[in-house]
Formats: sequence, C-alpha cells, structure tokens
Amino acid sequence: MNPAVRLSYSFGAVTLIAVAAYLHSVYLAPEPYLLVANVRLVWWALLAATHLVLTYVVGLPDLPSSRHGAMVRGLVAVGLAFAVIASFQTILATPLLPRSSSALVGVILPVWAVVGWHLSRDVSARTAARHQVFAVVGRDEDGLSLRDDLAQRMERPAVLVGWMTVAEVAASTTPRLIEKVEERNASLIVLDTEAQGSTAVVDQAAILHRRGCRIRPLTLFYEEWIGKLPHSELARTSLLFDIGELHRTRYVRAKRIVDVGFSAVGLAALGLITPLVALANLRWNRGPLFYRQMRVGKDGEPFEILKLRTMTPSVGRAASADESTDSEWTSTDDTRITALGGLLRRSHLDELPQVVNVLRGELSLVGPRPEQIHYVEELSAKIAFFDTRHVVRPGITGWAQVKQGYASSEGDAFDKLQHDFYYLRRQSLGLDARILWRTSRQVIHRRGR
Repeated sequence: MNPAVRLSYSFGAVTLIAVAAYLHSVYLAPEPYLLVANVRLVWWALLAATHLVLTYVVGLPDLPSSRHGAMVRGLVAVGLAFAVIASFQTILATPLLPRSSSALVGVILPVWAVVGWHLSRDVSARTAARHQVFAVVGRDEDGLSLRDDLAQRMERPAVLVGWMTVAEVAASTTPRLIEKVEERNASLIVLDTEAQGSTAVVDQAAILHRRGCRIRPLTLFYEEWIGKLPHSELARTSLLFDIGELHRTRYVRAKRIVDVGFSAVGLAALGLITPLVALANLRWNRGPLFYRQMRVGKDGEPFEILKLRTMTPSVGRAASADESTDSEWTSTDDTRITALGGLLRRSHLDELPQVVNVLRGELSLVGPRPEQIHYVEELSAKIAFFDTRHVVRPGITGWAQVKQGYASSEGDAFDKLQHDFYYLRRQSLGLDARILWRTSRQVIHRRGR
C-alpha cells in the first residue's frame, strides 16, 4: 500500500491513544497526575506498539473490502492489543491501564479503522489515475501479456491505456506514438528491448519525456510496479546480476542467524502441536503423521522435505517410495486433501515440520519454493532458465508465494519463476522481512491451498 497512507494511519492511531491517556491523567483520574512521570506511560506505549503491529497483520487499512470488514478488523486488532496488556496485568496482579480511557480507545480505534480504509481507497484511486501506462512492444502478444500481468496484485497501482508495436511506430509517417500517448492521456511510457533499439521509438519517447511523461524499460517497470521480471525480456546475460546469497557474506550470515532463531521457536511449537495433530488423525485423517517427499534444493541437490500429512495415506506414502507416482499438481479443491488436512493447509500448520529442514541447512525461512524432482526435470526442459532459481537455498515461504500462491499448473510455474527472478535480483534482509510480514497476513487470513 501507499507508505504515506500507512504512516498517516499509524500516526492517527497513536495520537488517539495518546489523547485518551492524557484525558485520563488530567480529567478522568480521581487525582490528576503528570503522565510523562507515571509508569502508566510505559503501558500506553506498549498498547500503541502492539496495536500498530496487529493492524498490519490483520490488513488495516488497505485490505478490507467494505466498511463492515474494516470495523471488524479494527475490533480484532484493538481487542488483541488489550489482551496483551491483560496478560501482563494478570502476571503482575495489578491494574496497568485505567478502564475509562481504555474503553474510549476500544470505541475510537475501530472507527478510525473505517476512516483509514476510506483514506486508503481514495489515495489508491488517485494514484492509479496518475499512472496511465502506454507500452511499445515488439509484438501484440507482448501487449496482451502486459495487460494480463497488470490485472494481478501489483506493488504500485497502474492501468494500461494502450500499446503499439515497434513496427507500427516505425512505419508511420507521422509521430504516431506521440499522438497516441497524448490522446490516451498516458503519463508513463514503457519500452521493451526491441523498442529501445528503434530510433523512431526512442526519438518520439524523448520528446514525450521532455513533455513530462515518465519512461521505463519494460524490465524495470515489471520490477517496480508488478514485482517480477518479464520472461520475454530475459536472456542468459541479463541474469548475471549480484545475488545476496552468493555475493554478500554478511547477508548470508545474518540470514542464517535469523533462520536458526526462528526455527528454534518453531521447533518448540512443533513439539506442542504434534501430539494434538496425532490425536486428531485418529478420527479425521488416519494414516502416517508426517509426509516426506524428495525436493530439489540449492545447486540442484535433492533433499527430503517434511510436512504434516494433509492428503490420503496413499499419496503420503508415494513420495517416500517413488515420487513419480504423485505426479498431479495440487489444486485448491483437490479431492485428495482430507478434512483435517484442509484445516492444516489453511492455517499453514502443515509446513511447521520444515523447521527441521531449516535447522539442517536444507531450507531457509525465505527463498524460492522447492519443487519435486520430476517437476523440475519437466519444467527445466520447457521453461528457459528454470534451473537458475536453484542458485540459492529454497525457502518455506517466498516472494512467489505471497504474490501468487502455490503453483497448480505449468502456467503457474512459469509465472512463479518470474517472481523468483525478482527475489534473486533484490535479495536482502529487508525483502525477506517484507515477505515474512506478508506471509503472516496470509496465515491470519487463512489463505491456504
């Protein structure tokens, strides 16, 4: 979402909490007190920080689809924030926040969530209007592909108002590109590799640039606005960029420390949940508790991935003996998924045993999702550069997962690869943290597969 909207929403929420705290210290308390010198200030600050984190997790202010949805998410966020304070209050056996002003916060913040939702919608609409895109491409098929990609979840809003082929621009005796761009009121011109090599296109694009239009190569536009690399623009030499896991030692060490730290916590959670799933399996998912399957890891080395089994036992056994027998892509409504397995998938708890793979160094928390061996062989033969994704350690979650979800066909795998290339190009702790945040949202919203 727009960073300014996020900052404004967060600032407003903190201000409302601060006002409630001030009102209590001056007007509502039996004996007025100086807030900045009172221990309650610490707990008000904790409430504010916890609430900001929870609003992001539940998707405020940009994700709700209606006022009602924004209100409900606002109630959930403030309710969970107060639950955190209540847990400290129980442990310390002392009241930490005054009831009167806490009630005021509990009423006002859900209303603020609705206000923030409206603000987010208005800014998104205005931003989309500012990014009217006109493309110059080698073929009409490339224009259609760009149109379809812009219909996906984007990093920055934009609309495609038209496109021309390089041949159409070159064949025209008039400045056709300039006429079309001004006719469609486009503010951003996108040029693919062939267009950048055309004198007729570049000359007219330069004139439009001087008139205020923004110009972007197609690859850079895909990175900034869509969050992936266009496969049509890729060549072997274009993939020779710095990759964090290969070229930055400090990043590799820091990422490994984060992996081990998170996995230690995950291992404790796995120890708590495994007996419960084992008991539930006796009633709703009879068969082996764990699902083991060979996947392709870093540098193409195979490893055995661990999951809680979510499908019928025949599928669960197939992978450990001969994964080629489990050759179907998994779809959202796959009939092989059991009732309990569906719950595990929607909550993503089926992925929890993979913390063992992370501790072994076979997986990372964030990276391209590892595929089955026979899928890799098939896709490598059909999709150029597919094996490039194996230069880094695969992950439990990744950029392709938070942007697209899990692949259920060769077409999805093709699209997923373009997101993987984006991750390789921009691999950093910042992007890893962003992916983990988005994954937490999907878990909260139960977007399973």
